[in-house]
Amino acid sequence: MKQLFLLVTIGFFINLSQIYAQKQTKTENIFLITVDGLRWQEIFKGADSLLIDDTGMVENTDELVAEYWDSDPKERRKMLMPFFWEKLSAEGQLYGNRVYGNLVDNSNTMLFSYPGYNEVLSGFADDKRINSNSKINNPNTTLLEYLNQTADYQNKVLAYGSWDVFPFIINEERSKVPVNAGFDLAEGNNLTDKEVMINRLQSEIRGPWGGVRLDAFTHNYALEGIKKHQPKVVYIAYGEPDDWAHDNAYDQYLYSIHQFDAYLKELWSYIQNSPQYKDKTTMIITTDHGRGINKKTWTGHGSSIPEAKEIWMAAIGPDTPAKGEMKTKGLWHSSMIARTIFKLLGKEYPELKAGEVITDMIK
Repeated sequence: MKQLFLLVTIGFFINLSQIYAQKQTKTENIFLITVDGLRWQEIFKGADSLLIDDTGMVENTDELVAEYWDSDPKERRKMLMPFFWEKLSAEGQLYGNRVYGNLVDNSNTMLFSYPGYNEVLSGFADDKRINSNSKINNPNTTLLEYLNQTADYQNKVLAYGSWDVFPFIINEERSKVPVNAGFDLAEGNNLTDKEVMINRLQSEIRGPWGGVRLDAFTHNYALEGIKKHQPKVVYIAYGEPDDWAHDNAYDQYLYSIHQFDAYLKELWSYIQNSPQYKDKTTMIITTDHGRGINKKTWTGHGSSIPEAKEIWMAAIGPDTPAKGEMKTKGLWHSSMIARTIFKLLGKEYPELKAGEVITDMIK
């Protein structure tokens, strides 16, 4: 009997130690946000002096300068992205200001969207298999799919995107993660009044691009879906900055960045005012790739433009020390985000090829 009691006692303490080892963080929910093709230059310096008053890419230069220009880059960036530089910089972390040698790069060498999103979501580059933007189901398992396979997160993972390739990047068919992307409508028998209205507006307002809807639809579908379903993991992929940049419309590019910042503010406000999410949610934000740095190359990206590997990332949440703009010299990659998210959730990421944990992002 003494031996049995001893074994039970030892087993009890081993179990307790395993539980403690697995979960030492406060984060229970993840909001992973990406925005397509937003350069680190605008994040950390605001509007670009080379582009803001060019009549070839700006319709009303006086108006744009009045809204987003100041001789001080710290003031410019705050004018462009007030949530980033008032809230995130005060309570979270921002990586990628290369002025300080704080570098964030893509690991993949393709430097365009599908490879970039695969890297963020799966945790590693796969240049051999992910080398186009074709609508091919991702052979790699994403962090969303892995979480959807666990008891804690099954059927509690949702994804929204402006680009119609996201159902393939996330491999909706295999992963069973619901993806509303491109020109998808909200579906089901219990649509809210707002979902009905968004469906109607999206059907009536197509926007300027095929395959990519305006971010207003993505954001409002996502926000309404979050309120309705209360998921524990949400992925939202905004797209407008990249498309406006490809169109050589620097004014619209800036407007879309400013609106993206406002969407982040709205999401974070909802998180902080929701009992399910408040003080239990980490929001991580990044981009899929960078782009060129002068008038000739800023509209593009890809392996022919080396600067397109230069990206950034940010985080805010209960486990992330409030260090603001990171000035530590070093190199980080978007491939590190997947394992970091699992660490925040007290889990081990199962993909051995994935990047390391961003240790500074977790207390």
